[in-house]
Order: sequence, then C-alpha cells, then structure tokens
Amino acid sequence: MQNLDSIGTQIRNLREAAEMPLRKLAASLDIDQSTLSKIERDERKPNAQMIEQIAKIFKTDKKALLVTFYSDLVAYEIQEENSFSEILQVAEAKIEYQRTKTKKSK
Repeated sequence: MQNLDSIGTQIRNLREAAEMPLRKLAASLDIDQSTLSKIERDERKPNAQMIEQIAKIFKTDKKALLVTFYSDLVAYEIQEENSFSEILQVAEAKIEYQRTKTKKSK
C-alpha cells in the first residue's frame, strides 16, 4: 500500500523514529532549523538533493522518498483542477513520448 503522507510528514517521522533532534538534522542538511521545521509542517518544500541526503542519513529507500517528493509537487500544482486525472494521463503519455524520442536520437 502506498504511503500517502506528505514528504514533510515522512521526514519528521524518520527523524523522530531515529530520536534525532531537529537541530541535528538541520545541521546535517546545512539548512536553518526553522527551515527544516517549515518543511516538516509542509509550509516549505525541500529539494531533490535534500531528499537524497535524508535517505542516506536515515538509511532508507531513496526511491520511495523521491516518489513522495515528486508526487507532492504534482498534487500541489493540480489539486484544484477538476480534470486532474486526465492531466496525469496526458503527462504520463508525454513522458513516454519524450523518453522514446530521446532513445531514438542516441
């Protein structure tokens, strides 16, 4: 089953499970403690590089964290659209087309 928690919630859960203080994780990521706090409360978004660092720090599945990270970005952008399902289908088709096109040009 998919984890539907936001990336911020997942980061907080990982940190709390490791009994790591907010300040220590923030220092490891080279960001302010207040910035990390906002990320954990979903008031700010992390970047992909941070997600990769977090996966290393907590020795967890980088792919699963990146899936959550990118799905949060997409969901945030299209959540108000009535045709979000169609948007996602077309986006998936475009990605497949671009990948096929890129493979042919190599």
